[in-house]
Amino acid sequence: MNDRRCAANYPATCARAMALAACALLAGCAGVPLATFDLSAPRTGLSLKKVSASIVVSAPEALAPLDSDRIMVRSPSSGVSLLKGAQWSDRLPQLFQSRLIQTFENGSSIRAVARPGDRISADYNLVSEIRRFEIDAGAGQAVVEVSVKMVRESGGSIAAGRVFEARSPASADAGGESIAALDLALGRVLRDISGWAATIR
Repeated sequence: MNDRRCAANYPATCARAMALAACALLAGCAGVPLATFDLSAPRTGLSLKKVSASIVVSAPEALAPLDSDRIMVRSPSSGVSLLKGAQWSDRLPQLFQSRLIQTFENGSSIRAVARPGDRISADYNLVSEIRRFEIDAGAGQAVVEVSVKMVRESGGSIAAGRVFEARSPASADAGGESIAALDLALGRVLRDISGWAATIR
């Protein structure tokens, strides 16, 4: 039966068939719900040096698929896929922003830290870009790489900038273990960022 006869004689049947076909093409349309994972903010090994500056932490920039709630896997051939059956509890940039703010608060080194729009008079705006946040299947590692700049609120000049990177052993075949490895690598990056920010003048 061609599409013209189908549409003319069996509109309801065709509509159902098309809906089922579309559903089959979309991951998770009627499948098992994705397991949801969170990231943590470190509480130990943080800089305790008191700094009089206040900081606004903006949500980082990120290219797709990092700008999403899915977990990226890089194959040995540098192809990109998503970790099967898993997702973050929020879009990665927002999750990173929240955990970085919590890290500053846990260390108590910065006088005040907030999000854009909060009513504080900030000295610096911490802007960042997530360059890598993935399971590198070829290297067998979780990789987190973030570019960070401290921008003066007065005048908008860049006070300092640096790229932070951390790696942790990981396997793309074990969801929970992969997430733990990414969380470990992130913790190292967050500690380094908070310690570095406390040195900016």
